[in-house]
Amino acid sequence: MKMHALSGGRIRMRKSFFYPDAAREDLAELPVSCFLMRHAQGNVLFDTGCHPSVETDGEARWGGLVKFMTPILRPGENVIAELATVGLTPDDIDVVVNSHLHCDHCGCNEFFQNATFFVHEKELATVQDPEMEGQGYFRADWDHPMPLETVGAEKDIFGDERLVAMPLPGHTPGTMGLLANLDRSGSFLLAADALSVRDSLETDFSPKNNWNADLFVTSLAEIRRIVKGGAEVFCGHDAAQWATLKKGQDFYD
Repeated sequence: MKMHALSGGRIRMRKSFFYPDAAREDLAELPVSCFLMRHAQGNVLFDTGCHPSVETDGEARWGGLVKFMTPILRPGENVIAELATVGLTPDDIDVVVNSHLHCDHCGCNEFFQNATFFVHEKELATVQDPEMEGQGYFRADWDHPMPLETVGAEKDIFGDERLVAMPLPGHTPGTMGLLANLDRSGSFLLAADALSVRDSLETDFSPKNNWNADLFVTSLAEIRRIVKGGAEVFCGHDAAQWATLKKGQDFYD
């Protein structure tokens, strides 16, 4: 199995959302990370990033949210273009695992029409509440006719312990991570916004855009347990870490 780190875009937010000592006026430019796993039983995409339309008009898609989370993508900086660099199109993806359904993590879902989608049952229940529309969630991102399987506990995607989705709630009610067990490179926990930036693992600071700080800290403890067991954790929006990763055609195996 090979794992590719792919860009799902970039966003700008107040740095103080993630770093408690940052000045209110300081801004951070953050990557949106997606990951492709080329498994013997199918191609799996973890998160689909930002919708291409926000490259030119974020407000049309995200409304007032752009005041707090501003898309700063370059033209063509999306997961579809990234897949093309490794010779794939959206039709080649068999499974999409959405860590959660915020607009920067499932924005390109609509393009993967041959895929089966996995999402946590509590996340699906959350977005189906009409009052959540515009609160980081947008029906245009997640409401599509492709097959959808809900996850309540750990889910071994192919039944061989190579790709295991696991609940890590706190950022949202149904945030999930994906544990990828590779032959040579070892194990990687793709944490998405269960660990947006590495600093939270050291400080227990709960980012200000979290739904439940107590559950977030509980999930941090689970992430630490997995890391102690030998896995490396990849964060959802850590610019310093993202700069060090193999990306695009380079891969982990």
